[in-house]
Amino acid sequence: MIILFFWRFIDFKERGMNFLEEESKGHAFKKPLWEPSMNSEVVPNVSKYMDWLSNHRGLKYENYHDLWRWSVDDLDGFWSSIWEFFQVKSHHSYNSVLSGRNMPGCKWFQGAELNYAEHALSRRDSHPALMASSETRPSVTLTYNDLFLQTTAFANGLKRMGVRRGDRVVAFMPNIPETVISFLATVSIGGIWSSCPPEFGISSVVDRFKQIEPKVLIAVDGYKYKGIDYNLVSSVVDLQRSLPTLESTIIVPYLDEKPELDKLIRPKIWHDELCPTSEFLFEPVPFEHPLWILYSSGTTGLPKPIVQGHGGILLEHLKSLSLHLDLREDDRFFWFTSTGWMMWNFLIGGLLLDSTVLLFDGHPAYPNMKKLWRFAEETRMTYFGTSASYVQGCMKVGLEPGKEFDLNHIRGFGSTGSPLPSEGFNWVYEKVNSRLQLNSFSGGTDLCTGFVGSSPILPVHAGEISGRLLGASVAAYDQNGKSVLDEVGELVITSPMPSMPLFLWGDKDSRRYKESYFEMFPGTWRHGDWITITSRGSCVIGGRSDSTLNRGGVRMGTSEYYRVTEKMTEVADSLIIDTGEFGKEGILLLFIVLAKGVELDHKLKRVIENNLRSSLSPRHVPDEIHSINEIPYTLNGKKMEVPVKRILLGVPVKDAVSQDAMINPSALIDLINVGQSILARLAR
Repeated sequence: MIILFFWRFIDFKERGMNFLEEESKGHAFKKPLWEPSMNSEVVPNVSKYMDWLSNHRGLKYENYHDLWRWSVDDLDGFWSSIWEFFQVKSHHSYNSVLSGRNMPGCKWFQGAELNYAEHALSRRDSHPALMASSETRPSVTLTYNDLFLQTTAFANGLKRMGVRRGDRVVAFMPNIPETVISFLATVSIGGIWSSCPPEFGISSVVDRFKQIEPKVLIAVDGYKYKGIDYNLVSSVVDLQRSLPTLESTIIVPYLDEKPELDKLIRPKIWHDELCPTSEFLFEPVPFEHPLWILYSSGTTGLPKPIVQGHGGILLEHLKSLSLHLDLREDDRFFWFTSTGWMMWNFLIGGLLLDSTVLLFDGHPAYPNMKKLWRFAEETRMTYFGTSASYVQGCMKVGLEPGKEFDLNHIRGFGSTGSPLPSEGFNWVYEKVNSRLQLNSFSGGTDLCTGFVGSSPILPVHAGEISGRLLGASVAAYDQNGKSVLDEVGELVITSPMPSMPLFLWGDKDSRRYKESYFEMFPGTWRHGDWITITSRGSCVIGGRSDSTLNRGGVRMGTSEYYRVTEKMTEVADSLIIDTGEFGKEGILLLFIVLAKGVELDHKLKRVIENNLRSSLSPRHVPDEIHSINEIPYTLNGKKMEVPVKRILLGVPVKDAVSQDAMINPSALIDLINVGQSILARLAR
């Protein structure tokens, strides 16, 4: 340990300070970009909740961090208070909140029976529930009454097709109202939902849906994207052939009013399956009855089918959306997402709080990067959610949306998917709206929520996440499983959360589940991210720990690299790969996409190397720098660091990545060819 400490001290002296620690410690003395006093005209939901705790439980907390500590120390008390505060409707009361703290295996709210859709559709009036914009057809608005009537009508149609409790209904659908209706209808009768967006390649969809043996498929006939028509009928034919358990296929006419469906096996048309009724009873299901099946990113191997329950998701989303995002019934809530990303499921949760959910189907930068900002102005959006990569894309093209559009109604701005650098924070406040609260979140599909994020009673500092979310016992572990502060560690969760997976579909002995999350630290969830938790409670995410860079025994997240390289005007995008494995030092390869008109000559390479040397450390100067045309991305907008590394280390492409789950598969091939030629040359 003395030797390790000395090594870290030398490295600290060499490069001044670890970047993650700099981000978290350095800002402690800087003025926040936003403070709770800037929103003093509105009492935050979390403050109302704290008053409720005082009045009903006799619990008084002076600040957020004390409240958080109680929420993870007293899980029974905290989650039962969420149940009561939000007036969860249960057809049977629960016997106990939590059976124990063992992970995996503990049980939540045993005895309770409820239904997610019943809570999402509790409002029945003319207040807008969904406002949808699309490249394919004109915009549409559905009221809460409209949504209830159409959902129950389709639920009756599903019953007529023989859908019963536990049956899987899958959707090959974009982010449109019919998808929301299909989801709510499915779960209202106890069915289990799963979806993929139409831009997924068909083999990727089959890889997901075939594992769960669906009874009903819902699909669009096609869609328009970036001004181009995509007919999907042949893809639906392939799906029918690949899913032998299908009994019904429902087509939603989206691209054409009267699509050609002759090649399909006994297709049903959406409108014909709506069976209006004057009475409808939601199916009460146990707290841990499966609600939906999400999937791991699908970039490596067969995607994991992650099963989450009605009650766990209901409580988690009520907590996160209300107490952290501060959503209310007069909000217009948006997140740019596809139906294949957990953020779609999170977005639909806005219905639980009677908010208006904004749906967008199309290319966010077509015909230009102003598209979503125009949408925000037209809908008077109050909460704008997107990815860090979208923010950085707007920065790259010099966009100043706050000057061109009326965005003063935006009071919350969400960023997730990857770490948002300090420059991104500053851009939002300078170029969008100086009074909004920026909510940088980090979490995962695995729990369909964030672990760390914002609170309306915490300040916002550039480059930092405000704190750990209520009920999320997040810690940073060193390699020995010891919790650390103010230094980089593995992001772990030390206590159960209700939205943790019930199981992985088809994983009969839970072996895959345990290997995925509990292998490194038995009994503790390891998420696979680097995190620094500061002594004042804020957090900095350093990227995926399985794509970490290790030079001379010093670990560094990839986000640190991108903060340096992508700040340069000459660099449009970048990808850093460390080929080291199992404690062996490898080759550090930096791939860059050059800005228009820029060439990668000897001089520019030296500039890049000097920037990395001065900003990070001499040992983190790459061994090779090469320009490529594109960086490969998943459909969720994440750089494909791990699959590229695996391929360069000899894993066959087909085993390392599902190209159908990529935005730009050709970019992967180009990069691999360049990377393999580099490694072959260096090996000679």
